[in-house]
Amino acid sequence: HKSNLFEDDVYVYTPGGDVVALARGATAVDFAYRIHTEVGNHMKGARVNGRWSVLDTPLHNGDIVEIITAKNSRPSLDWLNFVVTPSARNRIRQWYKRSHRDENILRGREMLEKEMGKGGLDALLKSDPMQAVAERCNYHTVEDLLAALGYGETTLNLVVNRIRDAVKAQQPLEAVESPNTLTTTSTTIDLPTVRVPTVGSDVSQYPICGVEGLLHHIAGCCHPIPGESIIGVVTRTRGISIHGQGCLNVEGVEGDRLIPVSWNPAALQGNRRPNYRVNIQVEVLDRVGIMRDILAKLSDQNINVCQAEVITHAGKPALINLGIEIGDRLQLDQSFNRIRQMSDVLSLRRVSTVEGEK
Repeated sequence: HKSNLFEDDVYVYTPGGDVVALARGATAVDFAYRIHTEVGNHMKGARVNGRWSVLDTPLHNGDIVEIITAKNSRPSLDWLNFVVTPSARNRIRQWYKRSHRDENILRGREMLEKEMGKGGLDALLKSDPMQAVAERCNYHTVEDLLAALGYGETTLNLVVNRIRDAVKAQQPLEAVESPNTLTTTSTTIDLPTVRVPTVGSDVSQYPICGVEGLLHHIAGCCHPIPGESIIGVVTRTRGISIHGQGCLNVEGVEGDRLIPVSWNPAALQGNRRPNYRVNIQVEVLDRVGIMRDILAKLSDQNINVCQAEVITHAGKPALINLGIEIGDRLQLDQSFNRIRQMSDVLSLRRVSTVEGEK
């Protein structure tokens, strides 16, 4: 049993003679974080047995390790490529999350701008309803919520739905009675029609209820998928645009241009169910094989990837943009959970492609 312990661990010494046990393959960075988080976060270099050592060099039994710190030194994301202890990996990622807070807040704000448009966003973010939204999402402040959104800790769909509920409580939307001809304050819009199954044929194959016989399309701003509440919006030129209920592009639309719609459960079962495009962005440590590993996770769930793009910058995390085909919200959530479990994944979020039509 003792030989197994020594095979699995490496025992090194502090300059003061204290023994520190680490997993075999551990480096001076693992050692630094074992001593204290702040030692790791301000680590400048390391001396092993009195000599300067390259930080990714594995330690050996009996090594004497001295960590050199500096007030202005900060962790490098490259360290995640060679540290072996979970505690060191987690603390480096926590530092990255905190130190990039401003960047994450900006990213979260940009995500909301794409959903609701830039006008009015400043006022909304400073409003009491927005603070209530943040608290409902279990964050203390609106900035905490935006940072979590930008980092991928919470989803855009959840935040938008919470905002929509808060806005709806103040300004209820009108329901429309007739989906065939809609009257606005200035004009009457006749909706274009398309050929769809008629009564008596197999209407169970039609995925959306409420637009039978009408030209319609899935909105590009929010890309709703089965399992998410939807609403139809009459556009000027493209028939009915199907938005997610939480899409803020819907909030400024006149009530008489809204059509109640819903997913048809009968058409969303079995092998015949349609798939819907969803765009996601994964922020990862740039290493050989990371794209392959992510695609394997998706393939395991029978998710087709229809577009893939990798954006790399020297010394920085890589961004992987993927277009995937999803059957419903449950499948999307399951795929997100599996990808987030990968140690090299820093953040994951759903993204929009184009601004929605009104």
